Amino acid sequence: MAKILGLGGFFFKSADPEALANWYKTHLGMPVEAWGGCAFRTSALPKGSYSVWSPMADSSDYFAPSSSAFMLNLVVDDLDEMLSTLAAAGAEVMPEREDTEFGRFGWFVDPDGNKVELWQMAQED
Repeated sequence: MAKILGLGGFFFKSADPEALANWYKTHLGMPVEAWGGCAFRTSALPKGSYSVWSPMADSSDYFAPSSSAFMLNLVVDDLDEMLSTLAAAGAEVMPEREDTEFGRFGWFVDPDGNKVELWQMAQED
């Protein structure tokens, strides 16, 4: 039987996709290509990296304050520096941080009002 091997992409609508892509490129350093999106190479991720697929209940408030039905999670190498950079650029940065066995998490809201989770993965031994 065929099986799924991983997350192949994340696609979503935006009122101004070019402006939003440019914002992510400018403030998060995302490698936005001429076609308007990014290809993240697994070789650039920390050893032992993985993607998470997780349906959540309609009643979940985990995406708040966003009213979107999705939340993007991006792996970062330095959570505190990235959140400081975003705050200095005027992004709404959530004050909460979460330290777990999986790593550290922090959140911000992008110009389209989507809550984005940043994940600094725990170091593998």
